[in-house]
Amino acid sequence: MSTAPRLTALDALHRSLGATMTDFAGWDMPLRYASERDEHNAVRTRAGLFDLSHMGEITVTGPEAAAFLSYALVGNIATVGNGRARYTMIVQEDGGIVDDLIVYRLGETEYMVVANAGNAQIVLDALTARVVGFDAEVRDDRDAYALLAVQGPEAPAIMKAVTDADLDGLKYYAGLPGTVAGVPALIARTGYTGEDGFELFVAPVHAEQLWRALTEAGEAHGLIPCGLSCRDTLRLEAGMPLYGHELTTALTPFDAGLGRVVKFEKEGDFVGREALTAAAERAESAPPRKLVGLIAEGRRVPRAGYPVVAVGGPDSKVIGEVTSGAPSPTLGKPIAMAYVDAAFAAPGTEGVGVDIRGTHEPYEVVALPFYKRQK
Repeated sequence: MSTAPRLTALDALHRSLGATMTDFAGWDMPLRYASERDEHNAVRTRAGLFDLSHMGEITVTGPEAAAFLSYALVGNIATVGNGRARYTMIVQEDGGIVDDLIVYRLGETEYMVVANAGNAQIVLDALTARVVGFDAEVRDDRDAYALLAVQGPEAPAIMKAVTDADLDGLKYYAGLPGTVAGVPALIARTGYTGEDGFELFVAPVHAEQLWRALTEAGEAHGLIPCGLSCRDTLRLEAGMPLYGHELTTALTPFDAGLGRVVKFEKEGDFVGREALTAAAERAESAPPRKLVGLIAEGRRVPRAGYPVVAVGGPDSKVIGEVTSGAPSPTLGKPIAMAYVDAAFAAPGTEGVGVDIRGTHEPYEVVALPFYKRQK
């Protein structure tokens, strides 16, 4: 029996703006408002406003909150300073990635874990099971927050028009409480577009007031509302992984090229340590497939699941698989991320193609990211 998708606090506003809505991870979300390309380019050159209220917020409190999170996750949460955030992962006992997360330290004994929408319940259930024996509490706060994001080079100017919070002092991967357009908010600076920007966690009742204030403040700066479609092409250009594409339970962080997030040196045991130790050793002795960028020489667009092949010889053997692909508005060509055999992973490797419906289209292997903003 199917259930109706959940609605964000901004649902009626999105529809009034003519948004094309889509079911995403059980939520009815704006896919686009008008042109995906225009929305993408606005974020790259000016600013875009996103509703990200589908993300899953989980609060962890208590004297042993840090010790618990260091046990439950692969990162060393005990070293996260007040007001700072950390990118980390939660894995199964076998090391398979359950989700990638951002953990914010809100106070001495209070943390907020932000999970991807499609995995929020799975992460909540895993944390609830793992907290047994720790003096800490796991709380489902998904209904307590709406989440808006202002992304793009004009984001700081727009935000400064609506808040007196110390934005200049707010570092990348940090968060601070403040008031934005009269609304109490947690102001974060973590981003998922490759651009500078801010994420605003607010009570759902304040979401529309904040959206309208940001829209007004951003009008002179070229800010426009943006949907999930351009968020995907923006993160793809920035080489940022997406759960279900570059990250799955079939991969460990070492398989995904993200072994750096696993902190073996932290005190005590953690879930997946034994399996991840073995995965790290395997990665040293027999490198797994590597995540690379692919840029099309032609115009055909690769999609997730398409085989990557070695072309030019008598045989065209499969050497990898596309995980994400789309036309790149910034590069003007189709691009993809793919896991490929280590022997074909060096930038500039020749003879690499993508099997697109039986035709082997030539692709250039490049290092990620495709796009990096100028500081």
